[in-house]
Amino acid sequence: MAVLLFVIFFGLMALGVPIAASMGLGILSNSIFGETVSLAFIGRGMVSALDSFPVLAVPIFIFAGEIMAKGGISKRLFNFANACLGGLTGGVPMATVFTCMLFGAISGSGSATFAAVGTIMIPIMTKQGYDRRFITALTAASGGLGVLIPPSLPMVMYGVSSGASIGDMFMAGIIPGVGCGLALMIYAYIFSKTHPITIDESQEPRMGVFKSLLDGFWALLCPVIILGGIYGGVFTATEAAGVAALYGVIVSKFIYKTLEFKEIPGILLRAARLNAPILLIVAIATVFGRILTIQNIPTALAEGILSLTDNTILILIFMNVILLIAGMFMEALAAIVILTPILLPIAVNIGLNPIHFGTMMVANLAIGFVTPPVGTNLYAASGITGIPIKDIIRAAWGPIIALLIVQLFVIIIPGLSTWLPSMAK
Repeated sequence: MAVLLFVIFFGLMALGVPIAASMGLGILSNSIFGETVSLAFIGRGMVSALDSFPVLAVPIFIFAGEIMAKGGISKRLFNFANACLGGLTGGVPMATVFTCMLFGAISGSGSATFAAVGTIMIPIMTKQGYDRRFITALTAASGGLGVLIPPSLPMVMYGVSSGASIGDMFMAGIIPGVGCGLALMIYAYIFSKTHPITIDESQEPRMGVFKSLLDGFWALLCPVIILGGIYGGVFTATEAAGVAALYGVIVSKFIYKTLEFKEIPGILLRAARLNAPILLIVAIATVFGRILTIQNIPTALAEGILSLTDNTILILIFMNVILLIAGMFMEALAAIVILTPILLPIAVNIGLNPIHFGTMMVANLAIGFVTPPVGTNLYAASGITGIPIKDIIRAAWGPIIALLIVQLFVIIIPGLSTWLPSMAK
């Protein structure tokens, strides 16, 4: 009956049916025809999947990201990044990447990071004369850094699915996340060097570093409070999400005065619209994973692969290809909930540290934000700029290659993921 589950799931996805519906119908068919689990089990499983304190971090961080975007915090983060890097060749695109890294340390979401930064930065860089396809693709890829730079919603879900420490996962993402950011900055520098333009700074005057630091002090303090609180043991990841949301409201309303209380219901509504499909996918994907475990699919798959080869390199290549393909077709949180119980036993069997494997998984899925056909940031970028998807995809190959190079280092050097968590113990 596991075959029926997968046939219906992948068949419906191939027809363009939304992933939640594809999984749900696959689960129902397995229940009705295979009698593996009851409908009551499915219902209880969906409720229990969301009745989790760590999962609560997902909607709260999304709300916090919406507050930060509305409150103009992303703009102040850019002013600081631009003051530091704007004078270099390709400095404004590099500053955009840096801004995505900073905002990712607040929102935990790749889509929220791109939306908050892209809506501000793409028009600015267009006015300055940068190639629109280049800056759109670069910003879309940089938005994906929000799932690597802690706090990260996919890492929260990996911790929930695998039992790994969420705090350790957050620390594990710092070096790979910074590495990906630097790789994108290098790509921006090389592209700008080979496609020079003359920037009219009257379009967007650059602040001095000290002035931008003063202007953006409270915005820059936010990731320090969030990450310092988590790593200092002051609060959990979920509590950090609440702190981020409250901090965003206080700073935006009382310090920057860019937010009115009457706007909060609208922000809550937008956050709810973003949360609803995500949490539905998480609930259904959790039941999907439990059914696979009941049918012993992860163990059987692990034994089957290990019986074919015990070559660690070949198995690593196989797992990373699966993750890259999954990122092309699935939303990151769904891919993690589904694939963690399948691939983690294989990873453990070949001696991979679960923290290293989790970082590798999230890094692969971060690339999925700019890979078709699902690449969520691609469609958001097209909506912001009006550039056809196919043109953005062509321009995205450079950033994708830069991210794949860093991913290769993440795979072959486990210490990039495990060193910081080990130092904290």
